[in-house]
Amino acid sequence: MVAATRHDRHAVADYARLRLFGIGGARDGVRWHLAEPRPGEYDFSSARPMVRAAHEADLTVAWDLCHYGWPDDLDIFRPAFVERFARFAAAFVQMHGEETGRAPILAPVNEPSFFAWAGGQIAMFHPAKRRRGDELKAQLVRAVIAAIEAAREVSPETRFLHTDPIIHVVGDPRSKRAQTRAEAYRLAQFQAWDMIAGRWKPELGGRPDYLDVVGVNYYPKNQWIVWKSQPGAKHPPHLEREHPLHRPLRELLAEVGARYGRPVLVTETGCEGDGRAEWLRHVCDEVYAARAAGAAIEGVCWYPILNHPGWTNHRHCHNGLWDYPDRRGGRDAFAPLSEEMQRQMARFADAR
Repeated sequence: MVAATRHDRHAVADYARLRLFGIGGARDGVRWHLAEPRPGEYDFSSARPMVRAAHEADLTVAWDLCHYGWPDDLDIFRPAFVERFARFAAAFVQMHGEETGRAPILAPVNEPSFFAWAGGQIAMFHPAKRRRGDELKAQLVRAVIAAIEAAREVSPETRFLHTDPIIHVVGDPRSKRAQTRAEAYRLAQFQAWDMIAGRWKPELGGRPDYLDVVGVNYYPKNQWIVWKSQPGAKHPPHLEREHPLHRPLRELLAEVGARYGRPVLVTETGCEGDGRAEWLRHVCDEVYAARAAGAAIEGVCWYPILNHPGWTNHRHCHNGLWDYPDRRGGRDAFAPLSEEMQRQMARFADAR
């Protein structure tokens, strides 16, 4: 995806554009399969220019180390995956320090709960397994913990951002079984964070200080209903904001903040098409309300900032602030989202 948006070629211009716009922070990806072309050998030629460009632009980046991808020779379920990931994390922290003189912010594994469900439970993407979701989630948490320990050995000041979707699931009011299933879905959203913090499955090695910053990802379809039987056309599975069973985002954010007592970031939110500005306004209204009620919500990250090809059909997804680049790296902006972002940035600046 980094290559498809040509961000790898235009990182200097892209980061400068962010700063000129007034954005001082971003998430970006370190492509493990490129950085470790052979076991134990690191080639950061794909990542080093991006780290350098971000530093020169004075842009704070949270670097994703494993955003659903890893070297082809690794079996994600084997102990070697955890060991290699820890060494990779340490190597990146070392390189980052050489380039910037600073400790990085790392998002070790992006969305371990979603990752485990999609890759280990329903075979939606690699490793394309079924009914191994719990096993994969525990393995991903092992990798996160090992990466934290390895990174801190190199640079104790390294910060960690742990991202996963926040959801709300309700059961068909007519079915006790559906309600039980829905609550199980809802509570599963906390499992990875609980394991990292050592609250659940402490044998994995989690500790409270490993859960540094909690990153929550929230999209228009993050709330749904579990029906007693298959829903008909009049009963869509996703809960729209107008639905009486829909739960306000401010309450979801407050629940996460109260559960962990850690700073919270909305690390992904967005939608496709002409509704982008309205969706950002809605999310920011909810964040603003959660903050007013005492929740420590530190910021909002629009995902993606660049339009990109669809995951499975390569369509041109119009869900970013900026489009594909021209030959010189220039990108056209989507004006309604640009204007709304500027309004929200000014709003939150005034509230500090």
